Amino acid sequence: MTEEKKFANPYLMGIALGLVLLASFLIMGKGLGASGAANRMGVAAIDTVAPGHVTANAYLAANKAGGKSPLDNWYVFELLGVFLGGAVSAYAAGRLKRGIVRGPRASIRFRLVAAFAGGAIMGVGARLARGCTSGQALSGGALLSVGSWVFMLAVFAGGYAMAYFVRRQWL
Repeated sequence: MTEEKKFANPYLMGIALGLVLLASFLIMGKGLGASGAANRMGVAAIDTVAPGHVTANAYLAANKAGGKSPLDNWYVFELLGVFLGGAVSAYAAGRLKRGIVRGPRASIRFRLVAAFAGGAIMGVGARLARGCTSGQALSGGALLSVGSWVFMLAVFAGGYAMAYFVRRQWL
């Protein structure tokens, strides 16, 4: 049996995340978030294959204001930094490995389909809510935005309500 690797102290990491958020506001004048970067990457992909569609659609064209690339944005670089930081952290902790984490009752196919479906639903939800959980909860919550607090309460309530139905997949 292999020795289980411990995770970092969640309270210490919560404080560190709060300090990163504070630094983001002080240095960049913006909070944290990921859905804006994902949206801009999607717009960049569409712009590569069908640039006329991007310019004809006001919603998509807003991501390309002034003729700039949709990828020329703070959130895109932030997301790249999150990915690289996560990879470095996983490597340093000895947790960087290939594999699909799943419960004993969930097949690999089910896990991948569920992850894709959940990601797609969260992506659409993030666009409708005008921000993802990191943008809404961390940045909006720190600014005491009522909409962000309502969003997070709904996320937690939805998570608890759904846990009953999926818990057997992990037991």
